[in-house]
Amino acid sequence: MGRQMMSMGGNTFQFFTRNPRGSKAKAIDPQDAAALCRLMEEQHFAKILAHAPYTLNPASADPKVREFARMTIKDDLERMEYTPNQMYNFHPGSHVGQGTEEGIRLISQLLNDALTPEQTTTVLLETMAGKGSEVGGKFEELAEIIKRVELSEKVGVCLDTCHVHDGGYDIVGNLEGVLSEFDRIIGLKRLKAVHINDSKNPLASHKDRHEVIGGGHIGLAAFERIINHPQLRGLPFYLETPNEIAGYTKEIAVLKGLYR
Repeated sequence: MGRQMMSMGGNTFQFFTRNPRGSKAKAIDPQDAAALCRLMEEQHFAKILAHAPYTLNPASADPKVREFARMTIKDDLERMEYTPNQMYNFHPGSHVGQGTEEGIRLISQLLNDALTPEQTTTVLLETMAGKGSEVGGKFEELAEIIKRVELSEKVGVCLDTCHVHDGGYDIVGNLEGVLSEFDRIIGLKRLKAVHINDSKNPLASHKDRHEVIGGGHIGLAAFERIINHPQLRGLPFYLETPNEIAGYTKEIAVLKGLYR
């Protein structure tokens, strides 16, 4: 995957740890993992980002669902040590009617069970669009989860441009204000990665529908400001747009052309 990303013009990538709509994970080939680590070091890759499967819900009312999430995250973090010092991203979950406060309690409880002092991986909470009973659609919710995590130095945030836009944060018209609010509530030192996606829907729609770069309501001008902002330009950016290899290659070239 590292060489494929280089052929597309990128210098990092995101990958799923296992079937994104299921639970099965392929066995790890230690030699392959070691070769990737050497390649990333030689080519000066940014940190790669693992993404947990969408089937996880740490905030579920069902103990079996929560246990599946806990076991999966613990297993994923053990597997991540084959590529040390990288990042692991997951959706905080949905409280499914229990209330946001209970959802926050359950998510932080899972992290307290799963994180270890020895791990080298930074675990990222993803900003969400706030649809339904999602937890993480507001910066305050992510801040409260982090506050309750005992090994909080192992935890950061991945900002998804589509999600925050759909969640009501105006990154098009007031990027500076949004980042100031993030800094005040969570702290910009916690921001470790960006999912860079356009949105099919307008501001505060709470829909979470990704669009190709420049094809949605965020637009190229806003992305130029985002990738060049002093507080963001040094972070790794990961595409999650509805595209194929040729389309991703084009998007990478477009974004690199905007990067100053």
